[in-house]
Amino acid sequence: MLPNSCDTFVALPPSTKDQNIIFGKNSDRPCDEVQEVVYFPSKNHKDGEKVECTYIEIEQAAHTYAVVLSRPAWLWGAEMGANEHQVCIGNEAVWGKENADGDEALLGMDLVRLALERADTAEKAVDVITELLEKYGQGGNCMEDESGFTYHNSFLISDRTEAWVLETAGKYWAAETVKEGYRNISNQYSITTKIDKEHPRLKDYAREKGWWDGKAQFSFTDAYSIQATPRIEAACGRYCEGRKLLEKSKGRITAETMMDILRDKESGINMEGMFMTTGSMVSVVPTDSDLPGVHFFTATPDPDRSVFKPFAFVPDIKQLKHTCSPSYGEEDPVKKKPRFQSKPNRKHPLFLKHEVVAAIIDSTSERGQKIVEKMRDLEKQKLAEMQKYLTLGIEDKTLLVHLFTDTVTKEFEIYSKA
Repeated sequence: MLPNSCDTFVALPPSTKDQNIIFGKNSDRPCDEVQEVVYFPSKNHKDGEKVECTYIEIEQAAHTYAVVLSRPAWLWGAEMGANEHQVCIGNEAVWGKENADGDEALLGMDLVRLALERADTAEKAVDVITELLEKYGQGGNCMEDESGFTYHNSFLISDRTEAWVLETAGKYWAAETVKEGYRNISNQYSITTKIDKEHPRLKDYAREKGWWDGKAQFSFTDAYSIQATPRIEAACGRYCEGRKLLEKSKGRITAETMMDILRDKESGINMEGMFMTTGSMVSVVPTDSDLPGVHFFTATPDPDRSVFKPFAFVPDIKQLKHTCSPSYGEEDPVKKKPRFQSKPNRKHPLFLKHEVVAAIIDSTSERGQKIVEKMRDLEKQKLAEMQKYLTLGIEDKTLLVHLFTDTVTKEFEIYSKA
């Protein structure tokens, strides 16, 4: 059972309906894995302080920004998330000619969280990730078992003004800026000849390995990727389908558009099976810095059977208790060596209730359809409420302190009547 899916999208003016940047991602993971949505406030740190990531400990930054994250419950990092400066990041597993290191280092998901905690713009996030790659490397098992499965990572990063695609091969990397229109990434390299930042030895290393002759125009994808494998072909199919779906709505892309794309099963973007979409995110970030960004998360599998619930960065937010998984501290099997000798129950309260309702939706068509309709009604209600804030701003921020948690409570009410 190997990962073979994930898709991340961004749309910028003039491809969006309003002057907003729309970000979206499906996190496709093992079907039995729980994804939680968690919040961490900004914090100042002492000199010399360390931070324990999934596998290794690294130097902590002097200050970390507030972040909201959607992450597999067993690890420290995140598949996707946003910070208080409206930087959004999603990562993808990629494979190429450079071997993925099995030694424990920083996971790509650790790099997502570290960049969100340390960067207030998309370009700075690129710098944070590449500096950490150079210092600590990337590697380690990506699943909560003894499979020893590893991969390189690509990242799609956006803020209020632009987006960046960052693709890595070990410590080597290339980055491309996106100023307008739309962009998506999947489980394949996609940067070709337009490279706006790069590892200082990116081309030299490719030439030394015989991947580039030093004469033809350099293409990162041509030099570093592998082509003829079923996984790459599948990723290419989803990548192309994703571009088509974005193109179809060009000039009028909204949060609802992005949610529809993430729910699309025919394209393979909404993955089903042993690997499936276990969590989804859509963010709406106005280019006007006086207006708030709104970040929607499902915290449950299959966006077609889930509610996208809004979150906004305001003062005094408390932890999102309904979507926090149990913590096992130092007794967690992930922390002990040898790792992954057992797998504890990581289901959070929303996951448990959603699991029951998802079974009803699957097994009873008429009853299931009514449940889904009520879920969509709740989602539409919240989208309409958020549109007011996205257009006019937030006059009373205290009203949004419990925004995400209150929406989960309303989701519970739908489930209790199912």
